[in-house]
Amino acid sequence: MGPLHLSATSTVQVSETQASVPAGLRAASYWMLAVVFAAVFLGSLFSPPLLDDADSTHAEAAREMFVSGDYVTLYVNGVRYLEKAPLPYWLVVGSYHLFGINEFSTRLPMAVSVLLLGVLALVWGRRAFGERAGIYAALFVYTAAGVFLFTRILIPDVLLSALVAASLYFFLTALESQADRWRWYAGYACIALGVLTKGLIALAFPGGAAFIYLAVTGEWRRWREFRLGTGLALFLLIAAPWHIMAGLRNTGGQGGHGFFWFYFVNEHFLRFLGKRYPRDYNKLPWALYWSLHLVWLFPWSLYLPAAIRTIIDVRKDPRRDFSAHTRLLCWILAGLILVFFAISTNQEYYTFPAYLPLLILIADGVARSEWSEYQSGVRKGWLRISSGVLAVVGLAAAVVLLALLWQSRHLPFEPDIGNVLAKHDMSSDTLSTSHMLDLSHESFAALRLPAALAALTLLIVPVYSFLLRIRRRYYAATWAAALGMTLFLVAAHIALGRFGPYLSSRGLAQKIAAQERPGDSVMIYGDQAFGSSLLFYLDTPIKLVEGRTTSMWFGSTFPDAPHIYLTSADLQRDWSGTSRIFLFVPAHLKAKVDSLLPNRVVVGEESGKYVYSNRP
Repeated sequence: MGPLHLSATSTVQVSETQASVPAGLRAASYWMLAVVFAAVFLGSLFSPPLLDDADSTHAEAAREMFVSGDYVTLYVNGVRYLEKAPLPYWLVVGSYHLFGINEFSTRLPMAVSVLLLGVLALVWGRRAFGERAGIYAALFVYTAAGVFLFTRILIPDVLLSALVAASLYFFLTALESQADRWRWYAGYACIALGVLTKGLIALAFPGGAAFIYLAVTGEWRRWREFRLGTGLALFLLIAAPWHIMAGLRNTGGQGGHGFFWFYFVNEHFLRFLGKRYPRDYNKLPWALYWSLHLVWLFPWSLYLPAAIRTIIDVRKDPRRDFSAHTRLLCWILAGLILVFFAISTNQEYYTFPAYLPLLILIADGVARSEWSEYQSGVRKGWLRISSGVLAVVGLAAAVVLLALLWQSRHLPFEPDIGNVLAKHDMSSDTLSTSHMLDLSHESFAALRLPAALAALTLLIVPVYSFLLRIRRRYYAATWAAALGMTLFLVAAHIALGRFGPYLSSRGLAQKIAAQERPGDSVMIYGDQAFGSSLLFYLDTPIKLVEGRTTSMWFGSTFPDAPHIYLTSADLQRDWSGTSRIFLFVPAHLKAKVDSLLPNRVVVGEESGKYVYSNRP
């Protein structure tokens, strides 16, 4: 079979009815997209406080970059932090220059990345499948559970997702229109920026997806059009300088290893093989890994059958236009990412770059199914089944929430929800969503408002959406489900705010700051991640007792590393000295510290976390 050419004359052959939105609702649809984005993501710029572990650690790396002016080597607590690419931190530093050092400016680049991800979904979906599918694609991005959940912490995955998808979008449109040569260079630039965002996977994913796509379609025969030489030069011009400078400035770590070994070998290849040192990662069981994607893409994952049907439609369609090629490329990209991390070590959010292609496919499937039902006049099909399942899931979840609220109706409201959580041992569980295991019956007394809002939304909206779909009001039915999910995510954000004292140590930092004097020392017992928000909010170096672990290990092996690492014996010696010490103690290490320090003063306590002092 010869190459399936895309040309400037190939257009998206989609029915006018299928592609359009109802008369009079076009402008309102775009305004409502903006409202949905603002409701879900703009409010979260201000609250909750920065969370311990990755969120505040990455914010602190950006803060120290801002203070030092060193834009090559990342530092956390004065120690080299060489495992991350720099672009997300550069963006946060730019935000600090504009708006100061605070939660809002820390989270602003991530919110903008989500906005751009939705805009890309809109533009790509509209170009390939028509305006309705484009609007749906953006709407699904802004209301998918995983997009919300994994943008609560400062991690680069949403920015990576936008850059990986944008690179392939530019390449595909460059194949479609040979006159737009700039699209090739935009694609190479996006890959380079992706490498500066999260390393070599930003090259592997679009490169691998493009290779498979070109092999399947036969478009590889057009390789002379790909601008390989000048594109590679542009890629290196953008991506190479930081890597070279970081390698030259960071030599002489553990065993003579410097940046190049740690960043490329340890953080890329050994992590993929499950042999990275130190081990601070986990791997989801196979069944859980795959099934959880129904949660991360909820509620739109329930409409996957409509997307799967498009595979059959493509095979039947004699045309090989931009829409068919978009479907093929999206399936390839999503499949490559999901299989890659099924083999590799993984965290739940690692597959974030697969969300956009899957949501575009689902949007296409929903729009095509709505048109098919409208055209045939037959009231049946996968959309009704999916809507019915969503209604049943919503009713079941609402009943559970209402039952828990009823059972906790006589329990007193607890301002610090951490006092009524289960508090499993986080030291042995590194998955990002492990805190969900801490929910207890008593905790619902502190979650009455968000739980009630979520319950009412789940009780009413999915059923209403299902009824609209039965009445063949397709566009209204899809929007009703999306607006209901918007309310649910707003409730989830309110609930996250209630977890602030448990997930963040800002309150304890404020208590230390109120009493701290020049010459005093602040320490964390155990891994820095347990109280990393202290670094950001106190703006002072913190000593680590038995904390030469995980992300603080490799930087500590450089000769010029600050002397912040103490043993328990060092702590006991300094505790009896003349200088005042504030010691942060995580809940799971309290018994051990209590046995080491019989003479202690409690300065503050929140959610089982303590700050001790050796002086009143």
